[in-house]
Amino acid sequence: MENILITGCSTGIGFETAKVLKNHGFKVYATARKEDDVEILKDLGFISYKLDVTKAEDIKYILAKIIKEDGKLSAVFNNAGYGQPGAVEDIKTEVLKEQFETNLFGLHELTIQTMKIFRKQGFGKIIQHSSVLGIISLKFRGAYNSSKYAIEGLTDTLRQELIGSNISVSLINTGPVTSKFRENALKMFNKNITIEGSFFESTYKNEVKKRLEANDDTKALFNLPATSVANVVLKIMNSQKPKPRYYVTKATHILGFAKRVLSTNLLDKLLNRV
Repeated sequence: MENILITGCSTGIGFETAKVLKNHGFKVYATARKEDDVEILKDLGFISYKLDVTKAEDIKYILAKIIKEDGKLSAVFNNAGYGQPGAVEDIKTEVLKEQFETNLFGLHELTIQTMKIFRKQGFGKIIQHSSVLGIISLKFRGAYNSSKYAIEGLTDTLRQELIGSNISVSLINTGPVTSKFRENALKMFNKNITIEGSFFESTYKNEVKKRLEANDDTKALFNLPATSVANVVLKIMNSQKPKPRYYVTKATHILGFAKRVLSTNLLDKLLNRV
């Protein structure tokens, strides 16, 4: 039986992916950062462990458990992550570091520890959850944009270094998908952004906070349910030769095409209206 380790399974994409793969006969190790979420996953019938991707020892422990139980690891889905809204000039360096700790450094640590297993066994699949914001950038999302751009760079490089091996690496560029992403982003905005006195004070109050507080992903243009990503992961798991990149939602296809064909100035004007 093929198995897979998935991070960030408490809600949304991670949870739906764990459910879809489990229902299709894969052995799923569904992890979450909080113990309460782990217990909920266990109650739902998942094999679940507490995993904070920013802690290398957590990763080492989980991977050792999997190898001891199954003798192999078929795939890993680096799904854990969050968004930190705010204008670039209002993002403190320590806040940017926190964004990268989870979205990039945690992903990288799990990837390189997994690679040791894959190199030894001679096969494996790495699935990196990027975003349409790893292709194009939107205002007031600089911290998140940059973390996803960094994932793209690392993964594109890794893919070249894996040529000739039986190890694949795939990027999933997700557009608007129903999840708790916006709810969590609002928490991080309130925690880390000082609105009063900012050049963008009015914009924050009248646009950014209202968008985040609306917390209704289903109204976003081209929004899809979280299962749309889960089904792509299922496709990768069932493929002998997974593609290097998968676009999810029409928004990703449209904006990805625009990035390829428009000049930088025209693209900026288009994106500034989104």
